[in-house]
Amino acid sequence: MHNLKREINLPMLTLYGLGTILGAGIYVLVGKVAITAGIYAPISFLIAAALAGLSGYSYSALSACFPKSAGEAVYIEQAFSKKWLSTCVGWMVILTGVVSAATISNGFVGYLQVFVNIPDFWGISLLLLSMTGLAVWGVNESVTVTAITTIMGIIGLIIILAVSAPAFLTIPERLPELTPPMLDGGIWYGILLGAFLAFYAFIGFEDMVNMAEEVKQPERTLPKAIIGAIVISSLFYYFIALAAILQLPLDTLTASKAPMTDIMREHSEKGAWFVSLISLAAVVNGALVQIIMGARVLYGMGKQGMAPVWLATIHPSRKTPYIATVLLGLVVWVLATSFHLATLAKITSFIIIVVFMLVNIALIRLLRAKPAHPGLNAKPWVPYLGALMCAGFLVIQLIQILTGGQGVSH
Repeated sequence: MHNLKREINLPMLTLYGLGTILGAGIYVLVGKVAITAGIYAPISFLIAAALAGLSGYSYSALSACFPKSAGEAVYIEQAFSKKWLSTCVGWMVILTGVVSAATISNGFVGYLQVFVNIPDFWGISLLLLSMTGLAVWGVNESVTVTAITTIMGIIGLIIILAVSAPAFLTIPERLPELTPPMLDGGIWYGILLGAFLAFYAFIGFEDMVNMAEEVKQPERTLPKAIIGAIVISSLFYYFIALAAILQLPLDTLTASKAPMTDIMREHSEKGAWFVSLISLAAVVNGALVQIIMGARVLYGMGKQGMAPVWLATIHPSRKTPYIATVLLGLVVWVLATSFHLATLAKITSFIIIVVFMLVNIALIRLLRAKPAHPGLNAKPWVPYLGALMCAGFLVIQLIQILTGGQGVSH
């Protein structure tokens, strides 16, 4: 059987993670978060960042010990020695990647329609055909494209922040309205609902562990890249969300299909066109990363007997899991052309938070094992707090489903 090629270094892996985090998130979802959180959307992003950071810590510790494709499934297998549970987690991760890629593909159309009036169906189909083909072509080519488009996405966000500087100067006088009342349960419920949706925007760092068998020195590279990607994306998310709230009327923001373009349009029509182009590249990047990740999980599960062995087939010359990649691209296309963006994002968040809770519990179990696994080094309180926050988020979402709660609207 052919093996994957180790070609990815620390900068490329960090940019790979940032590509899916930034492309999938802030370019698409900031307006959707504002629907439930209102003007407190930046706080929702901070709360989501805290959850991502805690779980990211657990991922970084586990990835250093078990640098394998299908990372989450491997961690669960090591902690619980239950094949059915690790297999279930592996399929949940694949489902997350599939639904996430479908979500991003929906967001892609909003920015594409700034340039060309194309039906959603054909815009989505064009994107997924191109990205699946690139993912099959080669990992080095794919990751190079993600690195380039990630840099473009970061440049776009920096431009948005630069033109928003005058708005940031108004923060001292607007601080009272931007600060939620501490004892208003309804407002905080809306903020937490917004945080649940905003958490989708942080999905991506966990994809990095599934590239482990193609990373140089994975024991050192993976933890550094994961933490670096989370910290950088958290800073961008908070300030971009703040820029949006300070400059766009709430009705405009919540209805926007291309929020970064609408922010830029407040300053320059030509600038809005340029940012739309960059946004398009960032969203394309997010879809590509999810397809790459999902295919690697399928490959890893096939290799370890958790899925049909033919999913672990590697192309003899391109050295990519081409059957898994094509299958994944097809499923993404079906979902992307069948469901709306916000619905897909909520489904993704729910599934991945369940996975994160299990990963945190797996780290707790491995830390408590006697003897402890060699090379495993982590602060025990972090996975406890991470698992608790995951459980809290899931309860809040279940309450919303049962009660139909909508959050704040101002």
